[in-house]
Amino acid sequence: MHVARILTIAGTTVALTAVLGGVTPAQARSAPTSSAVTAPRDQIQCPRGFVCIYPEIHFEGQPYVKRATDGSVRHLPDYIRGKGSSVINNSSRTARVYQKDNYFGRHVCVGADGGTIADLRSYQLNDTTHSLKNNTTPCGA
Repeated sequence: MHVARILTIAGTTVALTAVLGGVTPAQARSAPTSSAVTAPRDQIQCPRGFVCIYPEIHFEGQPYVKRATDGSVRHLPDYIRGKGSSVINNSSRTARVYQKDNYFGRHVCVGADGGTIADLRSYQLNDTTHSLKNNTTPCGA
């Protein structure tokens, strides 16, 4: 593919994304102002309907993101397994993070609809996340 064609496609994609997002192409390309940035640079937001396990306390670093309605995970992926330090639950289900595979060992329940734990150290679960159970059983039940 020619360079000019690639640049045309890239420019069209930016313009289309900007139009669909309700901003002009000039606004889409401008750098955000300090008032537009609400989260720290390394903090990644957790989307609605998902549970996010972060490798650093206070929701920093690249999280493991799991759609809660897709079920539970008996063995978390290697990049987050044994490394989770904080959790956000933006789903309508509860999320239980376990110390061991297959939902064994110490665990903590993170409430539905915006429940958070900024620091798993207070639950003695920092850097020991191995499995995640999403269900409709309330925390404490």
